[in-house]
Amino acid sequence: MLKDDSLANILYINLSNRTFTTKKRPELFEKYIGGAGVAIQLLHEECPTGSDPLGPENPIIFAVGPLTAMFPLASKTVSMFKSPHTGNLGESHCGGRSAVAIRMAGYGAIVIKGTSDIPIYISVHGQKVYFRDASSLWGMGSSATGRIIRENETGGGLRTIMRIGKAGETLVSYASVTTETYRHFGRLGLGAVFGSKRLKAIAVSGKSSVPVTDSKLYRNMYEEIYQAAVESPVMKKYHDLGTAENIIALNKFAGFPTRNLKEATFENAAEISGEAFAAGYLGRRLACSHCPVGCIHIAALREPYEDEPYYYKTSMISYDYEPIYSLGSMLGISTPEGILKLMDSVETWGMDAISVGVVLAWATEAQEQGLVSAKETMGIKFTWGDPASYISACRLIALQPNDFYKALARGVEYAASLYGNKDSALAFGKNEMAGYHTGPATHVGNLIGLRHSHLDNAGYSFDQKVLAQKQVSPEELAEMLLGEEKWRQILSSLVVCFFARGIYTPDVVSKLLPILGFDLKIEEINRIGSEIYREKYRFKTKEGFSLDELRIPKRIFEAPSPVKKFDESYIRQALAHVKMILEKPEVV
Repeated sequence: MLKDDSLANILYINLSNRTFTTKKRPELFEKYIGGAGVAIQLLHEECPTGSDPLGPENPIIFAVGPLTAMFPLASKTVSMFKSPHTGNLGESHCGGRSAVAIRMAGYGAIVIKGTSDIPIYISVHGQKVYFRDASSLWGMGSSATGRIIRENETGGGLRTIMRIGKAGETLVSYASVTTETYRHFGRLGLGAVFGSKRLKAIAVSGKSSVPVTDSKLYRNMYEEIYQAAVESPVMKKYHDLGTAENIIALNKFAGFPTRNLKEATFENAAEISGEAFAAGYLGRRLACSHCPVGCIHIAALREPYEDEPYYYKTSMISYDYEPIYSLGSMLGISTPEGILKLMDSVETWGMDAISVGVVLAWATEAQEQGLVSAKETMGIKFTWGDPASYISACRLIALQPNDFYKALARGVEYAASLYGNKDSALAFGKNEMAGYHTGPATHVGNLIGLRHSHLDNAGYSFDQKVLAQKQVSPEELAEMLLGEEKWRQILSSLVVCFFARGIYTPDVVSKLLPILGFDLKIEEINRIGSEIYREKYRFKTKEGFSLDELRIPKRIFEAPSPVKKFDESYIRQALAHVKMILEKPEVV
């Protein structure tokens, strides 16, 4: 039985008739823990098979977990929806204050359905829900939207504001949702789902507390996890340089995608490394709620005004490894200033940085090959290393003034299907490639991952730690990746930051859950992880997903690999083994 029954509260909001209700669903949390486990069940319940991802029936689901507001490094919110980008499972995680605000408002999950007849934003103050006219905010960037809502919404408690920019309003299929300025629901198009519902933002605030029954045991466990976090060398890395520390290491390993993966090393990697950003641009570090690490790195970009050369403006821009890859090496941009200007443009319009970079890299190569002309690009000459051309393109992707930019706004898979050069269209399950070309594990991992994300199973880690040392059969590789992915279902149900996966081990998790009212042994926890994985896979398959029909970009076989030579046959065998496992539950 849950120690805190407020976790079982689910807030249901209908935008079409502007109503809301709260239902208590303890059985969902007792069976699936929270976060991703509860969210996928709600998605099954609320999203009819075959629903239009941009239609009123597609729900927006936010869910938190039993560790939220209780323990360090457990302040992620899971969002689930049907993705307009892939046509199946949409799942995105976001840090900042969102999870703690939802928990302090007295909820374990929020479900939003319907479509408003006018632009609107929702304000949730504890048990009260308000529907605000957002007509004056429609067309604004996410930063201005957040500032105005902060000024208009009064009241105490911890607050989060989740909002979209112009790209969400124009239904760019990889539009993001920004929260707390520097955190995002980035991948798979949650921003477009917001836009389709004419939902500009949702603000949540709360000031309730979470009860603790055994305060001594709670304090002991909290101290154990806290000390593990602050003393961990891995967490020190995240604090000091952040994930941008990976640039030098991956470039040395020859796994750093460059110029649409024509190469796997970048000659100017040192100039855009985490060390270079820290030395020349680091303005401050921030942390998510209840996190002692502070891994959010903010660059201070100081630029003179064009018409006032003696006056400067300073822009504060969040950076980490992925956008430095996608908006840096992938486009051949070799200066931190150029990357930061492009990042700022992507932020202004409200798009996923990884998808934008990969889309523009493909477009550059397509223009080189004569597949698109200046007419399609509206006079822009995409040039490797030139941030100005890509900044101009970001605006046109968001506004979609012609068929070419409408195609780019639907992702690289769709654009390549119209204009050609699919072999260099770097998408896995229609989701653009993250910043790793470390070997077959990262690519198989992206293909079988439920979100087609590098975070699903960390295949790049298997490449570097296992495959770099020995050869592994496709079947062995598939089982390693599945094992990691199933455990991550538990972490994303708790909801724990994946950076802390070395701290929240199975042993630690099995000690924590009884404090929160869960009577689960490690064997049962593992079984729940497998079941959540299967429930997500079930949603994907009922929406038409098939492992047999996945397109594998040929470019990944052409670029030199730091791990053993691999081919399409190797990857197809791994996919076939995953399918066999999923069709035979008794072998799990």
